[in-house]
Amino acid sequence: MAATQRAEAEAVAHETKSIGSDDYALSRVPRDKRFGFWSMLLQWLAQSGSISQFTLGATIGVGMTFGDAFLAFTLGAVILEVVIFAIGLAGMREGLATPMLTRWVGFGRNGSALVSFVIAVSLVGWFGVQNTIFGNSVSALVGGPSWMWCVLAGVAITALVIFGFKYMAVFAKIVTPLFFAMVAWSVISTLKDHSLSDLISSPPPGQTIPLAVAATAIAGGFMTGAIVAPEMTRYNRKGSHVFLQSASSMILSEYIVGMTGVLLGHLVKSSEVSHIVLSTSGVFGVLVVLMSTAKINDWNLYGSSLGVVNFFQVVFGKRLHRGVVTIVLGIAGTVLSAVGIMTHFTEFLSVLGVAIPPIGGIIVAEYWIVKRMRRPLDETRASETLPASSPTWVPMSLAIWIAAFCVGKFYDGGIPALNSLATAFVLYSVLGLLGWVKPYGTSALDDEDDTAPATPATTPVGAA
Repeated sequence: MAATQRAEAEAVAHETKSIGSDDYALSRVPRDKRFGFWSMLLQWLAQSGSISQFTLGATIGVGMTFGDAFLAFTLGAVILEVVIFAIGLAGMREGLATPMLTRWVGFGRNGSALVSFVIAVSLVGWFGVQNTIFGNSVSALVGGPSWMWCVLAGVAITALVIFGFKYMAVFAKIVTPLFFAMVAWSVISTLKDHSLSDLISSPPPGQTIPLAVAATAIAGGFMTGAIVAPEMTRYNRKGSHVFLQSASSMILSEYIVGMTGVLLGHLVKSSEVSHIVLSTSGVFGVLVVLMSTAKINDWNLYGSSLGVVNFFQVVFGKRLHRGVVTIVLGIAGTVLSAVGIMTHFTEFLSVLGVAIPPIGGIIVAEYWIVKRMRRPLDETRASETLPASSPTWVPMSLAIWIAAFCVGKFYDGGIPALNSLATAFVLYSVLGLLGWVKPYGTSALDDEDDTAPATPATTPVGAA
């Protein structure tokens, strides 16, 4: 009887694992499974291909001169690039996504479950919100109920993410050139009859936006994406690739797309510029925008699935297949967006947006400055295995996380997302170097399904 039950369980497990790709959700990405420079570059550039970025640029352009807007985008781009590179390089070196990385970098095993939960809720929430915005936009442009477009977009994105990074990379190769070719044609045809020098020198047509507010919108809006950069960079082969690709994405997103939005905002004297791209490109434009939206929103669903897998393994001791998790999250986000519920959670998701940057500050401080818990990763990196154990709790990290969140949430000056990130980085660096950040307890890896067996730890977890 026991043998029969075991055989049935193994059959179910095999069937479950055949759904999509698990994409090394709980292990390192092997070096021979990583992608070349150009494939990864297209993945990064695809994150810049968004109508919403044009809208952001136009919104800033309505309230700022071209020169001030350029300064705001520069400040935002530099902040984001520093964060992305510092965290992304750690992800590339270790081949680990953010939820797994935090087990040995700042938070410990149980702390990583909290990190995973916050990231998963935030990302799947934004997946639903962006799906709702897309459904409403397409409904207004071409007709049909918005819930129908929400369902179509949600199903398409979920189907893509089920099969993992490899197919997402293929999709990026198709969508990215199409999107920017369409946008270039639309924008050029719109601006060709107007003087660029007049638009550049024209005063802001709307109420003035302070530099700090503009930089907040630029840097804060993508900060969560920066913190989960390891989800992508773990597939990179070289650190130089991480820098060149992320910097290229920043240049395209902020200076080309964003500043073009500023010009369009000065031209139409409004932030409502999406119709310029869509109205000049017809059905083809709507189709390309659909694909580009999927290419950006797929990372929300992908990152959320990785967080849920780590959360369930830590809290419940169950290894879920990432493909199955993607289906559940995709259905939930799609249904909630179709019935219009997700838009009511934007304020809550904005709060999470302040809670996530401190995670990045702690990761950077531990991995590059303090280095008290990452030694097991150093010792197992060459063998591409995971350490046999990790710290169980790091209470001081949780206290720093809470303190940094409060600074970002309640301090009115500066950029909230940056304030919380910088506070966490400084506090962890100082307290860590003083020896006040200490792990408590040791937890075994407890991952029997790992593709590569864990090697015995030769150094106690938490050793300096």
